[in-house]
Amino acid sequence: MKIFVTGVNGFIGSHFLEMALAQTDWEIQGFDLADNNITQFLDNPRFSMKKGDIFKEEAWLNEQIKECDVLLPLIGIARPAYYITRPLWTFELDFEQNLKMVRKCAEYGKRVIFPSTSEVYGMPDPNNKVMDEDNSNLILGPVSKSRWIYSCSKQMMDRVIFAFGQEMGLKFTLFRPFNWVGPRLDSFKDASEHEGRSITQFIYDVLYTGKITLVNGGAQRRSFTWVGDGVQGLIDIITNKDNQAEGQIFNIGNPENNYSIKEMAEIVVDEMKKFPEFKDKADKVEFIVMDSDKYYGKNYDDMQDRLPSVKKMETRLGWKPKATLREAIHYTLEWYAKNLDKA
Repeated sequence: MKIFVTGVNGFIGSHFLEMALAQTDWEIQGFDLADNNITQFLDNPRFSMKKGDIFKEEAWLNEQIKECDVLLPLIGIARPAYYITRPLWTFELDFEQNLKMVRKCAEYGKRVIFPSTSEVYGMPDPNNKVMDEDNSNLILGPVSKSRWIYSCSKQMMDRVIFAFGQEMGLKFTLFRPFNWVGPRLDSFKDASEHEGRSITQFIYDVLYTGKITLVNGGAQRRSFTWVGDGVQGLIDIITNKDNQAEGQIFNIGNPENNYSIKEMAEIVVDEMKKFPEFKDKADKVEFIVMDSDKYYGKNYDDMQDRLPSVKKMETRLGWKPKATLREAIHYTLEWYAKNLDKA
């Protein structure tokens, strides 16, 4: 099977590449702006890589879709700091560019595995916080809160892909990652500009600022998922045993790892104290609280909890998450202890 992966150098892409090359016999064609996260795989005979800009390579991208069996389009904006400050770019990349490729999949009869997001659920019913793929309503905030353009772009792609399946027989699966964490989630350069996501931002702050900032006190809860568990679920979807993934939407998360941002930050600091490289700075770190308007700007909005149902993944594909949040953080810190120069 030949898999075409756009965004192969990113967080999910690089981890997917590593696991797919280790576990399968798939051939993988990669595409991204850079290859710094995947240099160790560039000589692998089952992997080919092209560096380029998705806005400028339409003809080449179309040719790769024609030649592949499965498209995994991972290029997109997934950081709150970006889709708050650059909402138009978020829409153009997450919706317009991906729509072009999905149209080609329908035209050429190719299968697409599309990365949706837990953000599509928006703000769930406070009386029923569990997010179910096939039954939960998708309720977004007001237009003036530009955070929701990311969610809206992804939700519209979900609906369009589903419609292509209904009307044109497109073979597809949608998967919704719930707060996957691990090495390479963001770079320390992103974190230095307050553009990193939670775990990367906190590790950077401990090491280089001595202060962890908890936006609005950090009471927001998320269900954190070790990237290795998440990517295993993604591989199970692509493998599609007994055709159980066809035309389905899957949450890939860990409801057992439902913690507040503050609790997660405390675990990060606690685990950093176990590493000689980090202990001194972790011992001295301070926690400060900052209003979201000051940290992100007035266009920010948030939700207070995010709890996935993963029953469908277990029932159809036999997948279950394994790593606790503490284990996921420890695995991540092990990587940083060895690779600070690559952070």
